[in-house]
Amino acid sequence: MKPRLVSKSTIWPVLTTYNAKHLGKIAMPIGGIGTGTVSLGGRGDLRDWEICNRPAKGFAPRQTFFAISIRRKGRTPVTRALEGPLELQDYEGAFGSRINNHGLPRFRNCTFHASYPLGQVLLTDPDVPISVRLKAWNPLIPGDADRSGFPVAILSFELTNASDTVADVSVCGNLENFIGFDGREGVRGLINASSSAKSRNFNTFRESKPVRGLFLQTAGVDPQDERWGTLALTTTARSGLTHRTHWADLNWGDSLLDYWDDFSADGGLDERKGTADNPMASLAVAHRLPAGATRTVTFLLTWHFPNRYGWSVPSEPSLTYGNGLREQRDLAGNYYCRKYADAWHVAETVASSLPTLERDTLTFVSSFVQSDLPQTVKEAALNNLSTLRTQTTFRIASGHLMGWEGCGDLQGCCFGSCTHVWNYEHTTPLLFGALAKTMREVEFIHSTRSDGLIAFRADLNLERAREWINAAADGQMGCLIKLYREWQLSGDDHFLRTMWPAARSALEFCWRPGGWDADQDGVMEGCQHNTMDVEYYGPNPQMGTWYLGALRAMQEMSRHLGDTTLSDKCARLFQSGSVWLDAHLFNGEYYEHEIRAPAKDALILPGLRVGMGANDLEEPDLQLGAGCLIDQLVGQAVAHACGLGYLLDQSHVKATLQAIMKHNYRRGFQDHFNHLRSFVLGDESALLMATYPRGRRPRRPFPYFNEVMTGFEYTAAVGMLYEGLRAPGLAVIKSVRERYDGHKRNPFDEAECGHHYARAMAAWGAVLALTGFHYSAVTKILSFGKFSGTQFWSNGYAWGTCCQLVTGNTVCLSLKVLFGELYVRQVTVRGHTPHIFKTTRTLTAGRHIADLVLAQPV
Repeated sequence: MKPRLVSKSTIWPVLTTYNAKHLGKIAMPIGGIGTGTVSLGGRGDLRDWEICNRPAKGFAPRQTFFAISIRRKGRTPVTRALEGPLELQDYEGAFGSRINNHGLPRFRNCTFHASYPLGQVLLTDPDVPISVRLKAWNPLIPGDADRSGFPVAILSFELTNASDTVADVSVCGNLENFIGFDGREGVRGLINASSSAKSRNFNTFRESKPVRGLFLQTAGVDPQDERWGTLALTTTARSGLTHRTHWADLNWGDSLLDYWDDFSADGGLDERKGTADNPMASLAVAHRLPAGATRTVTFLLTWHFPNRYGWSVPSEPSLTYGNGLREQRDLAGNYYCRKYADAWHVAETVASSLPTLERDTLTFVSSFVQSDLPQTVKEAALNNLSTLRTQTTFRIASGHLMGWEGCGDLQGCCFGSCTHVWNYEHTTPLLFGALAKTMREVEFIHSTRSDGLIAFRADLNLERAREWINAAADGQMGCLIKLYREWQLSGDDHFLRTMWPAARSALEFCWRPGGWDADQDGVMEGCQHNTMDVEYYGPNPQMGTWYLGALRAMQEMSRHLGDTTLSDKCARLFQSGSVWLDAHLFNGEYYEHEIRAPAKDALILPGLRVGMGANDLEEPDLQLGAGCLIDQLVGQAVAHACGLGYLLDQSHVKATLQAIMKHNYRRGFQDHFNHLRSFVLGDESALLMATYPRGRRPRRPFPYFNEVMTGFEYTAAVGMLYEGLRAPGLAVIKSVRERYDGHKRNPFDEAECGHHYARAMAAWGAVLALTGFHYSAVTKILSFGKFSGTQFWSNGYAWGTCCQLVTGNTVCLSLKVLFGELYVRQVTVRGHTPHIFKTTRTLTAGRHIADLVLAQPV
């Protein structure tokens, strides 16, 4: 037997495997941070092409697919689309199947492996002598936003000859030049839509040192349109290439027939002349594959669409985005388009550093996947990380990270980097700290008015960020806590001092007459617009804990800056507010909302009423009241994650979380009434937004009380984990992930008000809670909880692993840095005497601290 010939290939880690019954809903985003994305479907297709500065669910360019042609001496040639079988639900339509390229032969068997951002599609067929492993990805390297921000989908096809004879194998990528289209029917960004000129879009074959392939351009789309840009389909292969810049102009679908016959004949492509306005581009790579051998063919799909127009677009000034009419005509731009001239430049850049990009991405994914966290926690954290690489988020030309709340099918949903939604997520600051700081800059430098009101939705361009006139109580308090977090994680005093005047003003805004805490007693009683899209009136735990957390954060920051007067005041208000909430709102099980109608002539500061809540302030409706709210301790969960300690009585906190699990967790929703959106159905399990176990439900509670939303579920679960309620906390997370299983819903798209909802990135908080990780770059103290095994850690600038061996009353700790720099003066394990170094240790990638022994104090 001849020795097996194997190309160099790296084994990828696998976190979750989806079998044939759980493929239909999978659409894994493959794109960089702030670049838009193409999604890898469960069967290996490319779907949801969302690269033209807006969402485009369901959009896939026609006849865009990859195919394989196999020829063996004396055997019948085999040609297949490189996809698994279609779902049964896709069979039917008025004119047959509605799926693109439905008539192509496909592989019979398909499995999907996922460890985001790594997706693998395994294709086999008893009638096909070659097995295929598609490895699709985009670089993801925490701490390095630029190398995690390439507009590229990297597609590597590992081909294994399972037969006993040599096979000539060709892989071909086909891409329609759809520049000018973005998935909306009948909408195209032409200079002159009535013109009869042909070949507005055109394709050319190019070669450079790192890549060869097809460059897709346009001569007919308005260069100022958001759909104007370039595409490239390239390969790193250096030989065996053939291509087409056009398909034949034939009717009755015979252009596809002509292509299929040509490719099937010899695995190569002969050029065709064409006049199509959106010509097809095809690129084939041929290999001779000995029996038992494996070879890899890598394609790069790159894009470059520079014209992002704020929260709307010039051609549609009248679009309404959830919270008011936003006529945004200013060009905001895309950060990635400042770095690269066009899609070809992107391909050259990525190809030139492909091995390093894969190595560093694999180091991150492997260290996280191989940690000893529970499976569902790792899955929730990694899969929701994908939201940073969808149209929910983008980086404008200045580099600032901005975000919708989520995405509708064809447009963003709820604009403005909404503070009361983005408050919840821990993913960005713990993995990309520099990006999180840009969001704080938007909030404090651009969105804070002179009176201290932070516009909870930031207009674009940033010069108009303050024009949204409303404040959210939870959003504004959360901004103060997040400022503290970003300062602590970065240790950047200049950053803190730059933000500080606006931060101080934002806190003092609470105390203004007609404000949230006008009597300055540490309790919010005023008109409190919040993330439930209504205003609460009277003290309540949800706004109360955000406020207490903000007071603690401001206490620490003002003390550091030498403002003892403000620090002392914050400490005093925190103490009085905490005591009051425990004494007056805790009912023995959980905290309630004490509804207080404003006095008839009471002053309410302008900007506090958004207009979505109660109309009659003498008897306000749309309140929480006596409900057991899933989110009542949100401020406490965030405070724990930021190292701010307990905001309320510790025993009350634990009891409340137990009550939330007791009253709000349901197994089976067949008999559950819900008058709004349904994110849970049938026999699924979930944590309800609110229940009323003691009765006294308002006739009209806040709108979402009967709903289920994953970001709130994760926040409650994180709170449970911090209180040692491991079983219920993990049960909540497991219930979420069971709902997003590939069969019922997309595992990479947890929706709330739109797809890829930002709040769901709260899932990373479970990583913090279970590892006990906390780091202060200000004090250089690194802290962990006590655990046995190896865990992943990250602070937004560096990351690595921590291994603990627990023996009796001692812990032997080893710390590895795999990326970035970490400055450590003290290492602490909860319940043990800390290890204090004589001088600050600087740990860079590859450096480690080995075998620190920490004992429990006597």
